[in-house]
Amino acid sequence: MDSRSLPIGASLESPGPVLETILVGDIDKGIRSVGRSHNIHEPNGVLDQVSSPVRREVVKRLSFAMKTLDNDEIDVEGGKLEKDREKTTRSNKAVKMHNQALLSGLAYCISSCGMILINKYVLSSYNFNAGISLMLYQNFVSVVVVSMLCLFGVITTEPLTWRLIKVWFPVNVIFVGMLITSMFSLKYINVAMVTVLKNVTNVITAVGEMYLFNKHHDNRVWAALFLMIISAISGGITDLSFNAVGYTWQIINCFLTASYSLTLRRVMDTAKQVTKSGNLNEFSMVLLNNTLSLPLGVLLIFMFNEVDYLSKTPLLRMPAFWSVMTLSGFLGLAISFTSMWFLHQTGATTYSLVGSLNKIPLSVAGILLFHVPTSLENSASIFFGLVAGVFFARSKIRERSQT
Repeated sequence: MDSRSLPIGASLESPGPVLETILVGDIDKGIRSVGRSHNIHEPNGVLDQVSSPVRREVVKRLSFAMKTLDNDEIDVEGGKLEKDREKTTRSNKAVKMHNQALLSGLAYCISSCGMILINKYVLSSYNFNAGISLMLYQNFVSVVVVSMLCLFGVITTEPLTWRLIKVWFPVNVIFVGMLITSMFSLKYINVAMVTVLKNVTNVITAVGEMYLFNKHHDNRVWAALFLMIISAISGGITDLSFNAVGYTWQIINCFLTASYSLTLRRVMDTAKQVTKSGNLNEFSMVLLNNTLSLPLGVLLIFMFNEVDYLSKTPLLRMPAFWSVMTLSGFLGLAISFTSMWFLHQTGATTYSLVGSLNKIPLSVAGILLFHVPTSLENSASIFFGLVAGVFFARSKIRERSQT
């Protein structure tokens, strides 16, 4: 029986007795009402005892009409209930999607902010002078976690073949350089200025897109990029804790980050062709990047003579220091997972805006947590740069929608 034909209170599992009682009672009431209006009398309440054949025919037809009418009313009532159920279901789905988007966005913001703040804490507060080793350990944690998730069937990744490694290796060299220069710059520059200087990456990427991919940007995008350059220059001039070494590493990081973004677009198409499935999801890229970075990281540790420092520092004998380093590794991996989750729940537009807005609380937290000396001019430059970043994200979104 269709559930829509059930009246309020009727159970779908056992509709028979309940529904029959309601229908029979309503039909009897209808017959008696129509009989009184047409002077039809049923002394014993039995249809066969109606005195006239014509009256019996009238009663039969009226009974059928009343039954049909009553069923229609029940169907209408059931239809209203079904519509109410559908509305409730849609409302619940909307609330659930909203909660998922909010939760994923919050997780993405916490993981991305936490990663930078913890790296700054390890490098500055602990005065850890082995940024390559920190990068290597974080990537090792990522490889272990992703491999375990793949082993238990939680995620799927592409197998690492020699063809795929050869195609991906140039990108991985840039990836490792990007991570290492980020570590070096973060050791000498405060978090707020790092976020502002990272805007230079957008300028380099935009110019690279124009020359490599013949992509033309509208005036709003160029205006935002110009504001970013002004904010970076003014921020550096007014920075009370200016460090030339840190700024040099950060400028190199901007070029490497832009190069990674531009190179990745070309290499991904080639890499997909050499995979078994013909696809390369982000989990595979995380595993590929981090796995290939391990031997390269070990080589760089010897080149920069971090082995000697690691053998002498007392930090490696402190359980608390290992806990913080391990947490940074998990946060680095969490950025990949939460960014995918957030992008899936919302879209590129919201993702871009939140990524830009996320720099504002990060900058404030960096200044407060690490007691960064600042001035009104420097704070204004930082705020100006962050606003320029949001304006750039909105301009890119509008440009993308027009395209």
